[in-house]
Amino acid sequence: MSEISAQAFVGEGVVVGTGVRIGPGAVILGPCTIEDGAWIGPGAQIGAPPEMSSLPQNAAWAGDLQHAGVRIGAGAVIREGAVIHQGTYRETTVGPRSWVLNRAYLAHDVLLGADATVSAGVSVGGHCEIGDRVNIGMNAVVHQRRVIAAGAMVGMGTPVTRDVPPFAKVYGTPPRLAGINAVGLERAGHGPDVAASLLRHYGTGDAFVGAAVLADELAPLAAEVAWWADRDGLRPVSPA
Repeated sequence: MSEISAQAFVGEGVVVGTGVRIGPGAVILGPCTIEDGAWIGPGAQIGAPPEMSSLPQNAAWAGDLQHAGVRIGAGAVIREGAVIHQGTYRETTVGPRSWVLNRAYLAHDVLLGADATVSAGVSVGGHCEIGDRVNIGMNAVVHQRRVIAAGAMVGMGTPVTRDVPPFAKVYGTPPRLAGINAVGLERAGHGPDVAASLLRHYGTGDAFVGAAVLADELAPLAAEVAWWADRDGLRPVSPA
């Protein structure tokens, strides 16, 4: 059974799973699917139309449903004042168990993977793809259509204008690849040999774009690298 505050607004076209909790003042507009166990904080705004002048700004609160929807994955946490907009050609998606913290913004068509953290005040532009277990620091800004691969960590306040490879650590203005997310690698079950090898690769400027073969010690990262290399038009951040 779900717990929805009487002060929340849940519009037509919103499908709510079991064990979902929605706080007072939250506004959720359809089409939207909220999977089991998700937590939606007070004042969260989910499902407004995309911010695109070529598309209608429909009154979804009155049952005028358009656009491609929003999906909040099982066990995800959307904190107070977060804003998530409708997709235009695919669902704007928050992956299972991911956290979108207070005042964060996900624009239309953003895909956020599982177990990721979008910290307070982060803004993510339209069409971005963010992999599993990514951590984006407070008040960072991600330019539209950028890719942040699995396990990457983005520092506070960073303007992400280029793409971030797997398990990279990126910060600064302009953003620079400044090492690897060693803690993230360890938590993902990878040993120190994988971390050391990845650090060597990134130190030479190798961000795996189009990579077909990995060194033996990086074979455990094959899935993450394949996901990254499969993205079109990558423009990786430069090494520090």
